[in-house]
Amino acid sequence: MNPNRHIAAFFDFDETLLEVESGRLGIQWLWDRRLVPIGYILKVLVGNFFYQRRLLSEERMVRIMLTFYRNKNLSDFQKGAENFYRTYLKPRLATGVLTRVHFHKKEGHQLVLISGSVRYMLEPVVKDLEFDHLLCTDLEVGKNGLMTGKPGGPVCVDQNKKRFTLKLAQRLGLDLAKSYAYGNHHSDLPLLETVGNPHVVEPSAELAKVAERRSWPVLRYR
Repeated sequence: MNPNRHIAAFFDFDETLLEVESGRLGIQWLWDRRLVPIGYILKVLVGNFFYQRRLLSEERMVRIMLTFYRNKNLSDFQKGAENFYRTYLKPRLATGVLTRVHFHKKEGHQLVLISGSVRYMLEPVVKDLEFDHLLCTDLEVGKNGLMTGKPGGPVCVDQNKKRFTLKLAQRLGLDLAKSYAYGNHHSDLPLLETVGNPHVVEPSAELAKVAERRSWPVLRYR
């Protein structure tokens, strides 16, 4: 067995591997097709206003966005996920970060996509870029077969990213001291601090200060 398989590279998705927020692209896609009510748009905008000012946690912001799925069928979204990825997401993948993905793949490291975004949206990314594992937010499905608008387990942000990482490392026997992680936001700190080789990508102001203080490498999208 390749000894490098005990080393992993964890990539955040939104504004790290992807240059923008996938949720915003998703809302735009739905809005263009008149599939999302104005009330939901206003709720997300208000939530984002407080989130940008650190008055709302990332987990709470994700939970607000997930309310859109209430009483909807998951399979309807799974059917369109591949097309959404090819049309909206793939053209906005950060080429500079993709270079790191290819580097780790060549080295034989295990590739892990770790994101607060939902599974159906990320599965085409994992398939196309040949990631080995996906750690993300799942959607809860009720007894009636429809989604509840709530997460089906922990929301994969902040400290939960660290918990997901430690659980995967234990299951696979990963050497986290030799592993890598890539994130853009100060909420990614729990993940970045879990590995021996953290990298920041177009970092938020707060994360940029941490990276400078700790001499972490800083990457750009292109």
